Amino acid sequence: MTETPHVARKTNARGQLRIMIVDDHLLFGESLDLVLTVEGYDVRRAEIPESASSAGGLVSAITRVQPKIVLLDLDLGSFGDGVRLIGPLAKAGINVVVVTASSDKARWGEALRQGARTVLPKSRPLNEILGVVRRLLQGLPVITHQELESMLTHASEQRSAQASIRDRLALLTPRETQVLGELMLGRTVHEIAMASVVSEATVRTQVKSILAKLEVSSQLAAVGLAHQVGWRAPQD
Repeated sequence: MTETPHVARKTNARGQLRIMIVDDHLLFGESLDLVLTVEGYDVRRAEIPESASSAGGLVSAITRVQPKIVLLDLDLGSFGDGVRLIGPLAKAGINVVVVTASSDKARWGEALRQGARTVLPKSRPLNEILGVVRRLLQGLPVITHQELESMLTHASEQRSAQASIRDRLALLTPRETQVLGELMLGRTVHEIAMASVVSEATVRTQVKSILAKLEVSSQLAAVGLAHQVGWRAPQD
């Protein structure tokens, strides 16, 4: 009889600890929800908007709920990259734990740089994710200094590489940017020449200049670099 009130108080205390899951993968989200609910936490699920332009609204919706922890996926379907949510949530005093299927360590590092407390792969057992939640709520470390430094280094190197690519893209002339944009749409040199009413030789010269400025040896590599940094040709 003396133990029952103790258990009830523990459950109530945990029930006051609100955790929000921000994940568009239904099965994984439901499994995580179940594990945390069984532990007695107050678990909420965020509704993911379809448009990336709704990031501010999603942040507001999450902060209104006042969760202690947000378990955040990085790939949120049509909404896009969840990294953009981390900074505002961390500034609001929310502990953000990234739980992702992405194995990109540079991306993990960027999440940590934005303020995430740690990053966990979805391949980990759910009990391990639960263990991180417990440690976080107990004020215990959830990532080693070595892991943090390693991932931050990956993120820094990626930012430097992307800055270098953007600098090279900035060297393209207006006409070369148009040609690269056409190549990104899958158009051939012949099709570009026909649409622009110029000779194929002229377009090939422009492509050669693009490759030289981007320091790549093929059209495919040039297109890949542009996609890598989210570059788009200016619209007329």
